[in-house]
Amino acid sequence: MRSDVSVSPERSRWKCPGCVHNRRVTAAYDPQLLISTVLLTVKMRFRLLKKNFIAFLVILIVFIMLFYTIRWTKSEANVEVTEIEISQTAIMVKFDYETIENMRKSVYDSNYHQFIQNGDKFPLDPEVVVVVQVHNRPAYLKMLIQSLEKVTGIQNTLVIFSHDYFSEEISDMVKGITFCRVLQIYFPYGIQLYPNEFPGQGPQDCPRDISKEDAVKKGCSNAEHPDSYGHYREASITQTKHHWWWKLHFVFERVRVLLGYNGFVVFIEEDNYLLPDFHEYFKSMTELRKAKCGDCDILAVGNHDGLSGFRELSSKTETAGWLSTKHNIGMGISRELYYKLMGCNHAFCTYDDYNWDWTLQSLSGTCISKPLKALVARGSRVLHTGDCGLHQKEDCRPEKSQERVDAALKEAQSALFPQVLTLTDHGPVEHQPHMKNGGWGDVRDHTLCINYAARL
Repeated sequence: MRSDVSVSPERSRWKCPGCVHNRRVTAAYDPQLLISTVLLTVKMRFRLLKKNFIAFLVILIVFIMLFYTIRWTKSEANVEVTEIEISQTAIMVKFDYETIENMRKSVYDSNYHQFIQNGDKFPLDPEVVVVVQVHNRPAYLKMLIQSLEKVTGIQNTLVIFSHDYFSEEISDMVKGITFCRVLQIYFPYGIQLYPNEFPGQGPQDCPRDISKEDAVKKGCSNAEHPDSYGHYREASITQTKHHWWWKLHFVFERVRVLLGYNGFVVFIEEDNYLLPDFHEYFKSMTELRKAKCGDCDILAVGNHDGLSGFRELSSKTETAGWLSTKHNIGMGISRELYYKLMGCNHAFCTYDDYNWDWTLQSLSGTCISKPLKALVARGSRVLHTGDCGLHQKEDCRPEKSQERVDAALKEAQSALFPQVLTLTDHGPVEHQPHMKNGGWGDVRDHTLCINYAARL
């Protein structure tokens, strides 16, 4: 082609009449062609969007089907797990007392299976839960069980017996209960299970009253860790605090039948006695807390005043700062307070006092920043019958205790089951410091106590 030959714009437009650039140019001169071009473009884009929408819809349907398939599979698995757990609770472990090893295994199996005694007879969820710390005072335990049977509404209560001593006599007493649901749990680190080694008393442990200097020379196992007063641990003394803290963990963390329970749990001991209106009174107390004392941490349904002035005090309550000397009997603890206490696990387990209640008071207003507030029954619904125990082991006379209880109940009978509870007084709520009692200086006790949350 010669370079001097030129092509005019008009001629170049028609050299390729079907080309897009020609249609665009021509459209500028032809409105109909412009409209058809726009419509063709819109139609092509709509087809593309339609294909993308269909693809998206297919993917969405597949995703939804996959989601519900996985959910259904998990639901089936949960049903199977629930059925397994229910079948486990139906197994009653035969406790073997023959050897220490056999008892340890029985303790493990019983705590795992968690047989609910009378579960078929009383299938509804409990309205109230009572936990009893049991040692080895069967005569007092018998009195407690007799009092439980007389409680109105006891059929709607779950009673948990937590044992640190194992005997057929005690077991048979509890198995004889037919009037409510019962669960027995077993403290797995008691001195009966470890009589010659920690947490029992080992042969290499330092004698209580040996000086630290002599203990170091002797080379006994805990020579470096006497308590605040220079005394070394006694297993029989430390066991109660260990048991109480372990029991608190186990009830709120491991008892399967309570996993959906959001009410208060009442903690008592084997030498306590419940009044006939205990169940109804405690339910009224929880309602009063909701209405007038929402910041109360503890429901103290018992006190140490016995039934003195009961007729005048039966329907009266008061608020006060929690004190170990006044409010450690018939303590109602919520799951919310339990979680607060678990935040003080280390502080509780390292505080040099072998008493769980004095230790708890030391946390109130220190590790637990706000001092514990209690709603207190002025007319006690829990009596203390024990005239011997940790420090006094002789001259136990439970029959005399029963006579005193019977006489007091006869006088108080007409004042039971008050129609309405009233809140009559508001005492100070503040930290109450006290002197440590010692007995809890051994780091082995600290470590075991701290680890209950993980080991149980």
